[in-house]
Amino acid sequence: MADELPRCAQLRDADEVVALADAGMDFALVAGRFHADIVDRLIEGAAAALTARGAAMDNLELIEVPGAFEIPAAADLCIDAAQFDAIVTLGCVIRGETPHFEHVAGACARGIARLARRAVVPVSYGVLTCDTRAQAERRSMLLADWEHPRDDAGRNVGAEAAVAALEMLEVFADWTGDDDDDDD
Repeated sequence: MADELPRCAQLRDADEVVALADAGMDFALVAGRFHADIVDRLIEGAAAALTARGAAMDNLELIEVPGAFEIPAAADLCIDAAQFDAIVTLGCVIRGETPHFEHVAGACARGIARLARRAVVPVSYGVLTCDTRAQAERRSMLLADWEHPRDDAGRNVGAEAAVAALEMLEVFADWTGDDDDDDD
């Protein structure tokens, strides 16, 4: 049955080509500074994954905010500015001894989800919500191969969020008819 369904470009077999960026595409990396050492690795992962797939480093803009709670507000400003082809959100919230974790993590996730639904560009989610610092460290590993940000060696959620943004650019192009292949 699944073989009979029409397929969009983003639905791929493992052997097919990975999502690529055009060198002129502009990406906002909106990152919360709280747990900066972990978030720095997420930022590096996102940038490395985007440039490994064709994005120009000069077209990546890092917007830093105090923490995960502030990420949706900054991403909203990026959407309103209408200067980015995609927005990658990056941050880290680690559970503590109070309910603060649930409030911050929930507000961040709901805010980003709301933006992703209304935005005219892809907004991807690369915010870690972990019980322990060790879990966050495992999900923000620096990798040797940024083409495959999730493999046996580890994973980097920042790189995964960047790849998701690229794949969503294809979905948006498929559904809006915005195809950059036409040079006219």
